[in-house]
Amino acid sequence: MKTAILSFDVEEFDMPFEYGGKPSMDEQIATSSAGLKSVLSILDKYDATATFYCTGVYALAQPTVVADISRKHEVASHNYYHSSHKTEDLLNSKQVLESIIKKEVRGFRMPRMAPVSDADLLAAGYTYNASYNPTYLPGRYDYRHIPRTVFEQNGLIHVPASVSPKWRLPLFWIAFHNYPLAYFFYLCKKVAEADGYLHLYFHPWEFTDYTDLLNGAKYPFYLKRNNGQQMQERFKQLMAFLKREGFEFNTTSWLVEQKNLFPDMALKNA
Repeated sequence: MKTAILSFDVEEFDMPFEYGGKPSMDEQIATSSAGLKSVLSILDKYDATATFYCTGVYALAQPTVVADISRKHEVASHNYYHSSHKTEDLLNSKQVLESIIKKEVRGFRMPRMAPVSDADLLAAGYTYNASYNPTYLPGRYDYRHIPRTVFEQNGLIHVPASVSPKWRLPLFWIAFHNYPLAYFFYLCKKVAEADGYLHLYFHPWEFTDYTDLLNGAKYPFYLKRNNGQQMQERFKQLMAFLKREGFEFNTTSWLVEQKNLFPDMALKNA
């Protein structure tokens, strides 16, 4: 059995601030919401379940949307704010989400895959952390020492994003925009052969023409490629590929619960 774990970081779209843009909060929320509508439509077409990591700010701005997502998909925490962090935000974001979806929130992903304390996550009541992309991303992080597959550390389960088995080539959202699709699909097959599952992550705003809509931002070329309608079409091709290859779609919590189905992925202390 091959399993595809698709995940989406649902946030106030603040990336333009890194590149000289100054979107209002209303624009940030609207951009993510527009992309989220496209994402959910495509997932429904392929009867796929996924995990959505939501910030507290977005959830409070769009509580009905977040509650609707939770009826079919997993809702997890993406911290309270996307661009700042205090320890108390871990619990506050969890409580906000649980008050909206009326379910337990088990998972967490730190914005921009920034470091977060295992002890703090456990104290806030989380079961797993999906904040590692176990590769080297210049200017951001170097997680090449992190295990590629699910592992336990300090009593907390970690679910890294998928990277290729040999060279740890990333399969995250920027790679999806810039690799030729045939090569991306090839890497997906190699990961599934090695690990038995595939764990990818994206953002709803990628499914919008954000480079045209928001004022003043000077994006680097790799962030301007294949966004909006092109991203929607590429993602549909990804979904069709995964279906053809016999992948089943599920949530991150499901993977954590069913880890015994993957003998080579047995939890061990890192």
